[in-house]
Amino acid sequence: MKIERDQVQDVTLNRDIGFFGSAFLSFNGVVGAGIFALPAALYLQFGDFSPWLFPLFGLLVLIVAVPFARVAANHPVSGGPVVYAGAFGPAASFQAGWIYYVAKLTSLAANTNVLVAYLATLWLPIADGFLRAVTILLVVAGITCINVVGLKRAVKLLDALTLLKAAPLLFVAILGLVVAADAIPAPSGLPPLTELETAALLILYAFVGFENSVVPAGETTNPQRTIPRALIATIIATAALYFIVQLSYVAVMEPGEGGDAPMVAFGIELLGPAGGLLLTATAVFSLLGNISGGMTATTRTTYAMGRDGLLPGWFASVSERFATPVNSVIFMGVLIAFLALTGSFVWLAVVSTLARLIVYAISIASLPKTERPRPMLWLMVVAALAVCGYAALQTAWESWQMLLILGAAGSVLYLLARLSHRTGKDKI
Repeated sequence: MKIERDQVQDVTLNRDIGFFGSAFLSFNGVVGAGIFALPAALYLQFGDFSPWLFPLFGLLVLIVAVPFARVAANHPVSGGPVVYAGAFGPAASFQAGWIYYVAKLTSLAANTNVLVAYLATLWLPIADGFLRAVTILLVVAGITCINVVGLKRAVKLLDALTLLKAAPLLFVAILGLVVAADAIPAPSGLPPLTELETAALLILYAFVGFENSVVPAGETTNPQRTIPRALIATIIATAALYFIVQLSYVAVMEPGEGGDAPMVAFGIELLGPAGGLLLTATAVFSLLGNISGGMTATTRTTYAMGRDGLLPGWFASVSERFATPVNSVIFMGVLIAFLALTGSFVWLAVVSTLARLIVYAISIASLPKTERPRPMLWLMVVAALAVCGYAALQTAWESWQMLLILGAAGSVLYLLARLSHRTGKDKI
């Protein structure tokens, strides 16, 4: 029987996420490790035009985000893609949730490893061996515990981490523009389309993650208004931050400078060793925010799948004391720690961006099923699907192969779950 998910209410969850909490979930989903490596790569490839790539591609992302936010406004319960894909039946709902969850899980495990690598630049002994493992376990356990003991605490942590990563980035960017005011470049001519296409996925990846805020809709105050406003505002603010950082980097640095940590080198260029330390700490806070926000949001995927009968009901269990989906949170914490410790996620991580593009497309395609179709609505949907399709076509075949493997595995899991459910009903 098809579940009418719009009628499901997350009655055991508290609506503790306001506008800024929702915006910070999106912001921390978008801004992770990429901003600390992207400026040098884009400067080397596109020169003085590189800062303008962010508002340009930001507009493309908005073409996707606006209808996506509209879909979210129509579904004020937790689950995000799991709920939206339900318009096409439970199998599609399961696949959307499964692919999204695996993509986010592997991304968060990868960022946990990157976080420890940055911490190791501050204290070398944790770079490998036993101390590295202990550090990974402590980081994941700490974030898991905060997410278990209450959403308010998780959101407060996210507020603090957002400030600790956004403020230093903005500070050094503005300082660079002041120090190198005479070197601020005017926008050069638009690069050839073929060059833009080669960088499309890299730049779009810098915006992927904005969907973080929609998954815990059942814990958001007035989600029909809060989530769309927070999501759109976050994309605009992120594009502006990326633009300012890139413009400052181009004004201060030379193409090819910076090595593997260009933003740290940028900080050293402006403020000496203290600047390098500041940007290293900023990267740590950025990654912590990304992992914490990602866990807060993504655990609501398995919660929704358990609630809707797509996974065992165990995943939908909510703590009476803390009003959080405790089993889903602990389950994800264990998986992140395992993958980060073993490194076995690497072969899956390549599919992360493609998987989310597919999830965006499925979610947006459900919009005409929840609203009365009008010409403007169809135009919005078609434009968004075209952007998702364009970006997906830039993806390597390796990612498509991995996505097909994940889809096949998801189909097997779904059939087993349905068979188990049917067998259980027959015994009653």
